[in-house]
Amino acid sequence: MRIAYLDVLAGISGDMTLGALVDAGVSLDAIREELEKIPMHGWQIEAVPCSKSGIAGTQVKVSLHEHHHQHEGHEGHDHHHHHHGRSCKELVDLIEGSSLDPEVVEQSTAILWRVADAEAKIHSTTRDAVHFHELGGLDSIVDIVGAVVGFRLLGVDEIVCSPLPISHGFVDCAHGRLPVPAPATTELMKGFPTFPVDVDGETVTPTGAALATSLANRFGEAPAMTIEAIGYGCGQKDWPGMPNVLRLLVGERSGAMPGIEGGEGTWGALIGDRINVIEANLDDMSPELFPRVVERAFEAGAADVWMTPIYMKKGRPGTQLSVAASPEVTEAVAAVVLEESTSFGVRISNWERRCLPREKVEVETPYGPIGIKIGKIGDRQVTCSAEYEDCARAAREHGVPLKEVYAAAMDAARKK
Repeated sequence: MRIAYLDVLAGISGDMTLGALVDAGVSLDAIREELEKIPMHGWQIEAVPCSKSGIAGTQVKVSLHEHHHQHEGHEGHDHHHHHHGRSCKELVDLIEGSSLDPEVVEQSTAILWRVADAEAKIHSTTRDAVHFHELGGLDSIVDIVGAVVGFRLLGVDEIVCSPLPISHGFVDCAHGRLPVPAPATTELMKGFPTFPVDVDGETVTPTGAALATSLANRFGEAPAMTIEAIGYGCGQKDWPGMPNVLRLLVGERSGAMPGIEGGEGTWGALIGDRINVIEANLDDMSPELFPRVVERAFEAGAADVWMTPIYMKKGRPGTQLSVAASPEVTEAVAAVVLEESTSFGVRISNWERRCLPREKVEVETPYGPIGIKIGKIGDRQVTCSAEYEDCARAAREHGVPLKEVYAAAMDAARKK
């Protein structure tokens, strides 16, 4: 699986996203060729080398040459906008009238409508009445469609994004002076993880927020992967004490790595990642209810579930229910625990873990084929275990003790 990680160190905008993509190896000519499929004129896109706080990267600049006036946009750079702005419907019509791949059209127009919906909510109007003064009309199309195309050119199957930085201050726009983050940006970030940065200026633009929250499959820390390409997209301004870059990491990982089962494939070292543990202390729950909690937790994507006898307040015996889950399913698993147990709350802690890369093989036994998991570091086998369900099925079918099937499977695995 090819994966991309958007490391939003200091902010994200449309041009920073394009810069990171180009810096990571995407051909600007290939992006331009796709953009030329849209029936619009008077735009240009160029990429220039740039450095922020000693970090070399790429800065992408989009310029328009039509009837315009100047407007100071994100990070103090001048954009040239259509005098009256364009409605979202006009921009969508341009994209839908193109010869772009249907999936690019669908994804790009969905992002545009999200921005329009955010602006409409802030200004108490409808999405059809929103005009893209701040977002610049054609340059919005270039930024959004260019980013969608760029990730497709990278061939990524999944995009993960870090939390988004919230700065402070004010930004001047067509509606006057607005607080940072701009209201539309804040609306687009609602429901997604953020963190504060001591920057007086706009770090996340509406386009940047829309791209991050629309394209990312999940938010969190960098996933385990073999990094193959790194790109730095440079912003326009220089932030004191912080490089104004968007970092893009691109690499490969197994579809099962690290996830619930560790990793598959040949890896020369242990796989390191993080996992969350959801816990609840229970002293008023019938034992008959616990199997249902366990069942539903696994259905929600839990990696493991276990119970520990404990003594609680007033000397009452109780049970500590613990569930391990990857970050992307933590909220779903926590909801299951609260729905199916008698607890009024859960604790969530973040743990580091190390996983053995593993290989799945099948061995022949007198009781039929049995699946074996082999834990390996490089080519060296560290441990192995037989699949329980395979062994249990074989034991039932042949009317033998489960331990005999296990012994036969492990013997076959050692000889393999």
